[in-house]
Amino acid sequence: MSKGNFTRRSMLKTGVATGAALAVPTIFTGRVWADGHTGFTNAPGEDTVTLGFNVPQTGAYADEGADELRAFQLAVQHLNGEGDGGMLNTFSSQVLDGTGILGRRVEYVTGDTQTSSDAARSSARSMIERDGAIMISGGSSSGVAVAVQSLCQDAGVIFMAGLTHANDTTGKDMRANGFRHFFNTEMTGRALAPILEGLYGTDRKVYHLTADYNWGWSQERSIRAYTEGMGWETVNNVLTPVGAGDFSSYLTPVANSGADVLILNHYGGDMVNSLTQAVQFGLRDMQANGKNFEIVVPLFSRLMARGAGPAIANIHGSTNWHWSLPDEGSQAFVRSFGTEYGFPPSQAAHTCYVQTLLYADAVARGGSFNPCSVVEALEGFEFDGMGNGPTLYRADDHQCFKDVLVVRGKENPENEYDLLEIVEVTPREAVTYPVDHPDFVEGQLGTCNPGA
Repeated sequence: MSKGNFTRRSMLKTGVATGAALAVPTIFTGRVWADGHTGFTNAPGEDTVTLGFNVPQTGAYADEGADELRAFQLAVQHLNGEGDGGMLNTFSSQVLDGTGILGRRVEYVTGDTQTSSDAARSSARSMIERDGAIMISGGSSSGVAVAVQSLCQDAGVIFMAGLTHANDTTGKDMRANGFRHFFNTEMTGRALAPILEGLYGTDRKVYHLTADYNWGWSQERSIRAYTEGMGWETVNNVLTPVGAGDFSSYLTPVANSGADVLILNHYGGDMVNSLTQAVQFGLRDMQANGKNFEIVVPLFSRLMARGAGPAIANIHGSTNWHWSLPDEGSQAFVRSFGTEYGFPPSQAAHTCYVQTLLYADAVARGGSFNPCSVVEALEGFEFDGMGNGPTLYRADDHQCFKDVLVVRGKENPENEYDLLEIVEVTPREAVTYPVDHPDFVEGQLGTCNPGA
């Protein structure tokens, strides 16, 4: 069972504003202390260190945010020596010992991003300035991730991105103080396209519905590049607002468009609604161009599968991680999370839990909370024991490279959590792209900012 009190406790502690965004100064007023001989923003005292967890507690991505908060709480417990230790026992770097981070007990505060860049910046700023957070993590939107990552760079704190899938996060909007464990749309294209070709052939006509923000644009661009590369023709791409709810006006033209595949570049509640409504409209029962009409969801998770119910059956997509992975690290996390909350974790929970441990480990290995020490410890860091096989945090762009999963919705799930099955584990080598890939070359990491 969930403890159920950490969100309320953290909101009281932060006093995070939920209204209009505050102006963000270039120089923050948070505490600057000394660590060794170098000052940096929000250096902790001798007893505790504060982390900031910034997630969507309201809006279209709230289910993802709730699971992220559960994972953050679990990570803090394990860092502080509570519970069974989870992935601390399987992580290839064995420097974390359950005594906090460098002997400081870990505390945390939270904020609600509302899946809004302005709200996310406001809550992150409050956690940094008011509460002394030395690291910010979380988010379930690439628009939010890009905005908060930039703010953290200016503030002189580390940003360990949560669920963010757009190429921009470690592409044109990369920052030296930011790191992403989650995969991106380029990796989805590389993993998913060969499976789609094997299933549906090379002669297909595609209609895209795309969330109108940087993740949706990135996802459509990547999946379009790889499907057109194997011969598919793009008939149309229609942008839809985040949180639209009713997608009927966007779905009505699809049947008469000449397309025989609908690709839903939607996530969270939007994907649940658009997929469910597409099935209700009878699109999956259609034939077009002499072929069965197909629907593809490039990115989805167990939480979305649960929301979509029977509509998810045989729908293919990609995911960052899944609770059924048999490796020791994944199963250790599943056991810990299941014991605490009574159900398996989502990919959002997994990436946020791992990011918290990776930050703590980097501090411990570098012997300092100084952001520049953390950056040095994470750049080029190879690790294992945390799911998805051996993983690299590439120094050039602060992007993690690991195995990517292609999944489909089960036709006959055995229970409410047994909704997805892994059809392909695409190895890390197959999804690794060069640093000079056209979608990423605009970005410049710049230099670490310790904030002093």
